[in-house]
Amino acid sequence: MPTGGFPDPVSMARLIKLPAFYTTPMAQVVLVGITCFGTVGMYQAIGNLGAGGTGNISLFDIANGVLYGFFAVTGCISGGINNVLGPRLTLFLGTLGYALYLGGLWCYQAHAVSWFLILSGALLGISAALLWSAQGSIMMSYPLENDKGRAFAYFWAIFHLGTFMGAVIAFTINIRSGELGSVSTGTYLAFLIIIAFGIASALLILPPDRIVRADGTRVAIRAHASPREEIVGMWQTLRDWRVFALLPMWFSSIYFYSYQGALNTACFDGVTRALNAVLEGAGAILGALLIGIFVLDSPFPQLQVGRRTRGYLGLGAVVLATSAVWICGLAWQVTFTRADTARMPLINYHDKAYRDKAPLFFFYYFADACYQALAYWIMSALTNDPFKLARFAGLYKAVQSAGAAGSYGMDSVKTPFLNEILASWLMMIVSFPLAFAVLRTVKETSYDDDHVVYARDAGTESLEQTAEKADIDVLAV
Repeated sequence: MPTGGFPDPVSMARLIKLPAFYTTPMAQVVLVGITCFGTVGMYQAIGNLGAGGTGNISLFDIANGVLYGFFAVTGCISGGINNVLGPRLTLFLGTLGYALYLGGLWCYQAHAVSWFLILSGALLGISAALLWSAQGSIMMSYPLENDKGRAFAYFWAIFHLGTFMGAVIAFTINIRSGELGSVSTGTYLAFLIIIAFGIASALLILPPDRIVRADGTRVAIRAHASPREEIVGMWQTLRDWRVFALLPMWFSSIYFYSYQGALNTACFDGVTRALNAVLEGAGAILGALLIGIFVLDSPFPQLQVGRRTRGYLGLGAVVLATSAVWICGLAWQVTFTRADTARMPLINYHDKAYRDKAPLFFFYYFADACYQALAYWIMSALTNDPFKLARFAGLYKAVQSAGAAGSYGMDSVKTPFLNEILASWLMMIVSFPLAFAVLRTVKETSYDDDHVVYARDAGTESLEQTAEKADIDVLAV
C-alpha cells in the first residue's frame, strides 16, 4: 500500500466484486474465443483474400515463412512470459501483432512497401506465440477436468467462426467481380475494426486466481510466477519424457496446411478457392464441436466413462477420421502431378469434377479440428496447473510452427504433391502410437496433485498469503 493509506490500483481492482458468471471458466474460454475470432480468425480470413489481398504470392509466402520462424523461436519461452506477466497482459500483447500485420498488408497494397510487410510478419510471429500461450493456459487449466473437451469445442468453434465469416466475404467478392484481385481500402478498414475489437476483448480476461470452478475451487492461488520459478519449471518440463513423445504430434499438427493451400491454388479458380475456404471453416467448427463435446467429454450421465477411456476413444476417432480423409486425398492425388496442374483447366464449383472434391476440403479441416482437440486434451489431462499448461502450450505452438515453416519451405521448392501428402500423413501415423503411450499415463484425476483452495474458505488476502508459502500443502479436491 503506498503512502497516504490509499491502496494501489492493482489492489483496488482485486477488491472489486465481479459477477459470478464472469468468474466461471467457460465465460473466460468464450472471451478468449472472441479475442481469437477478432485477431487470429481475421488473419486467416485475410489469407483467403488471395495472398492477403496483395496479389503478390511470393512476397506473401516470404512474410509467412518469417512469421512462422519467429513464432517457433518465441514459443519456446512464451509460456514462461505468460506465467510472469499473467494471461491478460500476455494475451493483450499477443493481439497487437495482428493489427500491425494487417497494416503491413494495407501499406503494401497502397504503396508497394515490401520490407514493412516482412517486418510485420516477424513481429506477428513473436506476438502470436504470446497469444497462443495465454490461450492454451486459459483453455486447458480453467475448466473442470470433465469440461476440458467442451472448452476446446467452444473456443475452436468461436475462433473458426471468424475464419468462416472471412471466407464468406471472399466468396461474395469473387461472385460479384468474378475474381479476387487487390483488396479495397474499405475491406482492410473493416478487418481492422474487427481486429481492434479482438484486441480490446483481451483486457477482459481474468488471472487464474480470480476464477472459481463449478465445484467451488479456484484455478490457482496466485496470479503470477517469478522468473526464477519459470526457469526451474521449464527445466522440469523438458525433463518429462511425455513432452518428447508428443513432439511428432505437435510437429505434424498443421504440416498439411501448405500442401492443402498449394493444391487449392493449383487446381481451382478464384471463386472456387473461396468456396473451399468456406467449407474448411465449416468443417473445423463441426469437427471441434463433435469430438470435444461428445467424445472427449461425457455429456450424457448414462454414458459416463473414465477420463483415460475418453482419451482412448478420442485417439480412435482421430485415427479413423485422419485415415479416411487422407486415403481419399491420396486417391485423388495419384491421378496428377504438380507439373500436370499447369496444363489442367482450373476447376469451377459448377463443374461436375468439383462434386467429389468439395467434401474433401470440408473433411480436411474436420479431421484437423479432431487432431488439434486431441493434442490439447492430452496436454490438459497431464495436469491442471495453469503455469505448467502455459509452458506446454508455448512448446506446442513452437514445435507446430517449426513444422509449418518446414512444410512451407518444402512447398516453396516445388516438391511433388505426392511427396508432400505422404510426408504429412506418415508423420501423423508415427504420432499415434506415441500419443497412446502418453495416454496410458493419464490419471483419472489430477486434482490430487494440485495445490488448490476452495473459494469459500479463503478471501483475497489469505490467498496471497498462501501463495507465498510454496511448500505448504492446501486443501485438495
